[in-house]
Amino acid sequence: MATPLSADRLLKALRDEGLTVVEHRSWRTNNRNHKGPWGPTHGVMIHHTVTSGTTSSVELCYNGHSKLPGPLCHGVIAKDGTVYLVGNGRANHAGLGDDDVLRAVIAERDLPPDNEANTDGNRHFYGFEAINLGDGKDPWPAEQLLAIERAAAAVCRAHGWNERSVFGHLEWQPGKVDPRGFTMDSMRGRIGKRLGDPPKPAPKPKPMPTYEPFPGASFFKAGRNSAVITAMGKRLVAEGCGRYTVGPGPRWSEADRKSYAAWQRKLGYTGADADGIPGKTSWGRLKVPNV
Repeated sequence: MATPLSADRLLKALRDEGLTVVEHRSWRTNNRNHKGPWGPTHGVMIHHTVTSGTTSSVELCYNGHSKLPGPLCHGVIAKDGTVYLVGNGRANHAGLGDDDVLRAVIAERDLPPDNEANTDGNRHFYGFEAINLGDGKDPWPAEQLLAIERAAAAVCRAHGWNERSVFGHLEWQPGKVDPRGFTMDSMRGRIGKRLGDPPKPAPKPKPMPTYEPFPGASFFKAGRNSAVITAMGKRLVAEGCGRYTVGPGPRWSEADRKSYAAWQRKLGYTGADADGIPGKTSWGRLKVPNV
């Protein structure tokens, strides 16, 4: 039993679990709260969409259809493992199910057979729809199964639940078969193993390289001694424009000028425009790293 996660907390939990998440349209305010309560929450329900195609499936789950208004879940899990968030709050995904199953989910114990439809599941469960035809033939890519595992684990971790808080639609409502193509026992095993390990932090983005700003054409003159000139020379050598016998070094030399002229010609400059004295445009394209 728990207070439902806010939109920000749900998004963070999914991304912290290593998922690629797309915020679809106005998902943060897309819900059925005007039709009934949302919460307390008790678990995570897994479905298949009985559709194909990412764009159409996501739109269907966001909008619903004439007989069942959307959202039809909270997140849609694509074949490539991307999670598209389509709802935040009460969603039309669980319908009426077995109160004995609800009690088992709350207690995090083995599920009894679902032989009644007497309890509102839309109030209590997060729902993830995985894109699959549900015919037993449509494959379940490894990336998609991993995303189901991660999405369910993310919600469980955020609430302090274990894998017994995750179940399939077929375990809740009589007559349902989803998800078809893998067993929920196997998925719970994966989720339990994941929850037994601390979440791996998302890799830190590599810092963007920074480059020396153009110091002005007058900087490049006889007698100038600077680490910037050495860095420039190394970049010219890397671009195949080095005309050095020794070096490059920190003191501006004729070899630097000839090397830079070769770089200007490589860029398409000719005549006086390829005189070997750096200009702002050619300097920017050389990308001399900060020293």
